[in-house]
Amino acid sequence: APTGGETKALAEAIEAKHGAPVALVDATRLTEGDKLVVVGGDGTVLEAARRAAPKGIPILGINKGRLGYMTSLEVDELDLIDKIMQGEYYFDTRSMLDIELRHNGKPLYVSCALNDAVVSNGSIAKIVDMQLKADDKIVGNYRADGLIVSTPSGSTAYSLSAGGPIVSPDVDSILATPVCSHSFFNRSILFNANEKISVTNNGKSELNVSIDGRRIAALSFGEECTVSVSSKKLKILTFSKDNMFTTLFKKMRIMEDVK
Repeated sequence: APTGGETKALAEAIEAKHGAPVALVDATRLTEGDKLVVVGGDGTVLEAARRAAPKGIPILGINKGRLGYMTSLEVDELDLIDKIMQGEYYFDTRSMLDIELRHNGKPLYVSCALNDAVVSNGSIAKIVDMQLKADDKIVGNYRADGLIVSTPSGSTAYSLSAGGPIVSPDVDSILATPVCSHSFFNRSILFNANEKISVTNNGKSELNVSIDGRRIAALSFGEECTVSVSSKKLKILTFSKDNMFTTLFKKMRIMEDVK
């Protein structure tokens, strides 16, 4: 979490009330811990998730952003943190993706994502050519603004805005959703979690690859981005047994009220 004044005050309050050691760390220096409290919006949670999941550290998100879909608490619900000390909480386990950029079969970049990997032309409004494969078998060639490959958690993010379905986290799968496809083949495809999905740049333009909303690399002609379900899982600490649909619709109603 950012080590600002409010975050520091929260850490000091928890430590004073419960005598539990609380350390403030930047996400880039995350090494170990029993639980990670993340203060911020969904972007902050996504960044923390990529670092916490490989270490098996569960996270508790406190929303200081707008939607805060991935967070478990609002800033006016901090008293619920007491339940951690009493063991009155649950874990919501979410699947993640392993992502690799390859050129001539050689890896260029490796990362993981909680929500999605997006191959697109970036900020320029221009249709690009891509080929989608599953286990090295061609699914289709796309002329579109981009392709989103997501987890069930990510189905409620960019993919949902692009017209994709909402997928329950209990469904082991990978979702591929085209963005503004310039063809009749413009529907999302739900793949088995055991399949390896790849997106290849078939056009002359250099494409961008974004992971969980952050641009991480360029994809040149012939290069591919491969996506598979990771062995790493993220544990989200929560105090409610509400399913994802209850949480999503509640958050969406809050956003409508703000408008």
